[in-house]
Amino acid sequence: MTIPQNFIQELLARADVVEIVGRHVQLKKTGANFSGLCPFHAEKSPSFTVSPSKQFFHCFGCGKNGNALGFLVDYAGMNFVEAVKDLAGQYGMQVPEEDIPPAERARQAEQRQKQATLGDVLEKAGAAYRKQLKISPRAVDYLKGRGVSGEIARQYGLGYAPEGWRSLASVFPEYDDPLLAESGLVIVNEEDDKRYDRFRDRVMFPIRNVKGECIGFGGRVLGDEKPKYLNSPETPVFSKGRELYGLFEARNALRELGYVLVTEGYMDVVALAQLGFPNAVATLGTACTTDHVQKLFRFTDSVVFSFDGDAAGRRAARKALDGALPYASDVRSVKFLFLPPEHDPDSFIRANGRDAFAKYVADATPLSRFLLEAAREGLDLNSAEGRAHFAANAKPLWSQLPEGALKTQLLGEIAELVQLNSRELADVWEGRSPLAARKEARPRWQPPNRDKSMEPPRQRVPGRALPTNRATRALQILFSQPHAWERLSHDEHHLLCELPAPHGALFSWLDAQHHDHGALPWGMLREALAGHPHEEFAVAEMAKLPPEIESDPAELADILAKERKRSQEEERNRLAAAAATDPQAYQRLKALIEAQKLAAKP
Repeated sequence: MTIPQNFIQELLARADVVEIVGRHVQLKKTGANFSGLCPFHAEKSPSFTVSPSKQFFHCFGCGKNGNALGFLVDYAGMNFVEAVKDLAGQYGMQVPEEDIPPAERARQAEQRQKQATLGDVLEKAGAAYRKQLKISPRAVDYLKGRGVSGEIARQYGLGYAPEGWRSLASVFPEYDDPLLAESGLVIVNEEDDKRYDRFRDRVMFPIRNVKGECIGFGGRVLGDEKPKYLNSPETPVFSKGRELYGLFEARNALRELGYVLVTEGYMDVVALAQLGFPNAVATLGTACTTDHVQKLFRFTDSVVFSFDGDAAGRRAARKALDGALPYASDVRSVKFLFLPPEHDPDSFIRANGRDAFAKYVADATPLSRFLLEAAREGLDLNSAEGRAHFAANAKPLWSQLPEGALKTQLLGEIAELVQLNSRELADVWEGRSPLAARKEARPRWQPPNRDKSMEPPRQRVPGRALPTNRATRALQILFSQPHAWERLSHDEHHLLCELPAPHGALFSWLDAQHHDHGALPWGMLREALAGHPHEEFAVAEMAKLPPEIESDPAELADILAKERKRSQEEERNRLAAAAATDPQAYQRLKALIEAQKLAAKP
């Protein structure tokens, strides 16, 4: 949906960034501002400042900054629309929905009500499972045997579903309530309409969304019965292909440690947290999807997939590779960790220690190398046939990568293994003959000593006309290249979204579109812009973009580098002007200068 810009401005005017941030960060009054430890990176002395007058937060250590909405997006992992709705709800404001037909508006309202009601049912069941765990010595002994402490059990909300077919009847007196079946807690036999609990005699792992709301459960048997793990079914609030177990609990650790470990099971996540790796998450009995990867990159720019070293682990890694390729931009890191076949992360750490596992993480296989290994598996590259088969396998993998330096370098590595140059390999993949292409590329013979003064003036070919400013050129690039936005880091998103109008407002709108709908071509963005306050400006600037223009990733990187430098210089000048009379400004200026010195080091 398109949210009117005037509503967003009214919402930000009513919201208090100090109050919003203060719910998650312990703030202390320091002069005119508030300060605290940054929630986005590990630090011992406060460099995180919140300004009530500017309604803005900024960290002089890691550079994170923004308004109340930006904080919710970065800290809570919401997309822009979710953040607007959440913040509006906190202040009793209704998000405008004029662009939605009445029937659709009613359907959405009904769906929201149902989701809220299902959430209440699941939370109530989770509380009952936690209560049962306290009075179930067998379940407690199982968790102790797996090395799980009471603190970790409380952190992850672990519980126990007792034996018996209708234990939840004591929790929900109206056991025939359709919500129990719709939430996945109760199974209804269609033949005789008999009902019974889905989870029985299992340790229960509540699955939470990024806001901490219970949306489903995973249950593990205490013995060797099958199935070992049982998940909630798909419901209006739970989709296995989009959710990750442990992501809510791991949010802060992801920012502190700088990467996320993606594992295969609930116990892997809990055991890793117990053993010093609280930055682990797990897929929910399904292969890692692009939705999973996109959600992870909202919290960190580095993902390490951790799999067993057996054949099943390699197959899972191969599926994860497919999910990660579209998001493997130049500013992100994707790696694959393979443990010995006899180990999972839990058993490996217990047998070899935390440091040994940390070394496996550090030495994990980069995505580029795993891509090449996957494409050449079982092939003999010493033969022409093997090299040709390798090239055919590599093409669909390479093609999924976003444009950038990584994709260009991989083309060269693949070409070298195939024993062609990059241009020849590209010709082969495009169905052109490399020999014919070389022949066409030969310069035509020209007569010597031509009198150029007699030639007609050369017509200028449309190309990279110098835009009015860097922000406009960045807008042209990001609106015309569907995947360009996702290749940028979180800091670069903030840099662009905080630009003055109309550019900043348009980049914020693009960010919301990307979170809601993924990468969209300009034609679809043009339709979605209808009614936006800066629609006319965006359309006019995009109309100036020549159709013959070529993609150059280095150009956008150069624009961002210059814009970042300009922003830092403005901040530095402002602080320098205030430093003589404001001790806080002086300290922030020192911190900014030190950060710039560190960034300048090779």
